[in-house]
Amino acid sequence: MPLLTSSEGKYLKAIYTLSSAGKESVSTNAIAAQMGTKAASVSDMLGKLAEKEMISYRKYYGVHLTEKGHKTALGILRKHRLWEVFLVDKLRFQWEEIPQIADELEQLDHPLLIQKLDEYLGYPKFDPYGDPIPDEFGDFQTKARVPLQDMPVDMTGKIAAVKDNTASFLRYLDKMGIYIGARMVVLEKVEFDGSLELMVDNQRKVFVSREVAANILVQPL
Repeated sequence: MPLLTSSEGKYLKAIYTLSSAGKESVSTNAIAAQMGTKAASVSDMLGKLAEKEMISYRKYYGVHLTEKGHKTALGILRKHRLWEVFLVDKLRFQWEEIPQIADELEQLDHPLLIQKLDEYLGYPKFDPYGDPIPDEFGDFQTKARVPLQDMPVDMTGKIAAVKDNTASFLRYLDKMGIYIGARMVVLEKVEFDGSLELMVDNQRKVFVSREVAANILVQPL
């Protein structure tokens, strides 16, 4: 199998992420938005991925992952998310610091190393952001998750994941004392602007905006 460059791997992960959101095909504009680049640059990269048989691509008809591309994307995600767990749990990096480092570490193409890393970490099922970690066969667990903004008042839930992994958003959550696994109750929804008052870990009240609530995924309890 042709080796992927770092950039090709990032695009493959982006296509997988967009595809797993329920889209039958992924447009170049959607990929460009995901990658923060121009559609013309996306088209060039799609040509390279098609040559390596990672995607099926027809102009104006969208992009589909091939079986090889799907398997490769899961393998990259597995490495990336295991390294994220290692960086946070073992090296005590803050969660906003780890994406770029994990991007570099995922380039290590050593299956035994990843197998040993998985074993050392105790076979984690989810990364620090709540995203599932595929096992060596590409299988992974899922859990019911809803946006925090859709949680009804007085409902209890546990923060399961975040949709926004940008450093500024993660620093904001840290400042608010909000983290993966935190238990919370929606105390009030403000009709005027859609903001929420929350009780976190039965200890402190916090207010979050509608935009913040839309980027936090909760597992109802």
